[in-house]
Amino acid sequence: MAISKIHAWIAAARPKTLAASVGPVLVACALAYRNGAFQWIPALLCLFVALFAQIASNLANDYFDFKKGADGKERLGQARAVASGWIEPEAMLKATFIVLFLACACGCGLLFYGSGWLILVGIAIALCVPAYSAGPYPLAYNGWGDVCVLLFYGIIPLCFTYYVQAGAFTWTAFWLSLSMGFLSVNILIVNNYRDYEQDAAVGKRTTIVLFGRKFGRILYLINAILAVVFAFPVYLYRDKGIWFLFLFFLMLQLFTWQDLRRISGSGLNQTLEQTSRNVLLFALLLVSLLAF
Repeated sequence: MAISKIHAWIAAARPKTLAASVGPVLVACALAYRNGAFQWIPALLCLFVALFAQIASNLANDYFDFKKGADGKERLGQARAVASGWIEPEAMLKATFIVLFLACACGCGLLFYGSGWLILVGIAIALCVPAYSAGPYPLAYNGWGDVCVLLFYGIIPLCFTYYVQAGAFTWTAFWLSLSMGFLSVNILIVNNYRDYEQDAAVGKRTTIVLFGRKFGRILYLINAILAVVFAFPVYLYRDKGIWFLFLFFLMLQLFTWQDLRRISGSGLNQTLEQTSRNVLLFALLLVSLLAF
């Protein structure tokens, strides 16, 4: 299937999964606003760092998974740009580092709002983007993908977005970062659950390959429950009635979780999109309860 270059680059960025990077930043900003510490400039810089870093990671995965043979003709997920012939491998690799540079440039702007040691966080992000699927020990191929998502789509973006605005770390930010991180891990679980056979064939040792699909289904449900549990600081800010909102969200998660039990193959692409949607909905729920 031939598509335009613009659509090819948009597809490579995987916009339907970007809720994983946007969500924690929005929640951190809402918490900062509640505590009278919200600042527009560092907030926007954090948003750009998160978005550029995830897009760079998606582009890198597109390139390196193709090189490792993980994106063959039997791929069940959304078509990859390099494997489909839409974008040349060299162009994809170049774009990866350009977008990663933009993330680093925005990160340098945050040095004006925090201590110099923030550069260590930037270095960690810059190194983990290619290390996720490349190098002698690619993290995604050795069972560390879930941990990386929890760190880089939960703990780090939420805690540090709050820090550069408020000038301090808080336990509330930490618990909420876990909440968002666990939900984002579910995006990866669905992706790896769908690609179980293909990943196993090329030696990509995801947690699903290591422990099986049943483990993935259980972990998905546990993460959904943990996300609601670790949002407990928000309950302290509002009356008991908000429990119904979180129970409603958990029911939504349960409906999505059922897909892992009854759907297989490319049909799970819709489940992946719904899981990403749930991450964004949960972030917006937390934002509304924190800021209003």
